[in-house]
Amino acid sequence: MTSDRRELYASPNGHRWFLARSATTVRPVVLHVPNQPPGGLPTEIELGSFLVAGGGPEQQELLRLIETLIESASF
Repeated sequence: MTSDRRELYASPNGHRWFLARSATTVRPVVLHVPNQPPGGLPTEIELGSFLVAGGGPEQQELLRLIETLIESASF
């Protein structure tokens, strides 16, 4: 599981994605928390694998967050 996290996206059906720091590796990951009715366990996803998985709204939100970091950086 993860210790630190920031919500990226919450879908209309209750799934949630977080940018998180893995408690086991201390590396950044995406944490997917499935909605409650069908159950399921939270899953840590490596950032590259998450972005390659598709162009869904959850991937778009991670890219948007990365863009804000670049825009606020002073070069």
